[in-house]
Amino acid sequence: MSKSINDKGWDELVIGAALYAFDEKVDSELLSTTQPENREYAETNSKKAYVGDWRNIKPVFNPDTCINCQNCWIFCPDLSIISRDKKIQGVDYEHCKGCGICANVCPTNPKSLIMFDENLPNEEALLQWPEKTKKGV
Repeated sequence: MSKSINDKGWDELVIGAALYAFDEKVDSELLSTTQPENREYAETNSKKAYVGDWRNIKPVFNPDTCINCQNCWIFCPDLSIISRDKKIQGVDYEHCKGCGICANVCPTNPKSLIMFDENLPNEEALLQWPEKTKKGV
């Protein structure tokens, strides 16, 4: 019986810290029809590892200002923006590192994603959302 990735020591991991996507070969039809959170990822895949505790700031999503341009989803380096049928649904906080790229590429006024302190509840962050600013003011 092989050890779980969480049970292995640093010297037992694959050289180069390779992260394999799946334990077995997966055809492209399965990938295109199955949502990422329902796929069977390999034990060594970053999707299996909770890394959200690295953050000290987090993006909070406001659906009231979102225009579903998908910029945040496209540019997120960790695939932490959740989009369904070309509509942004929120943030996968288990994998988001808090880099802020999503907030930087958001074109709305005010932005649909704003970085807040990690410990501030999202409900409180939404109450602090800025008003629309006028151009040239």
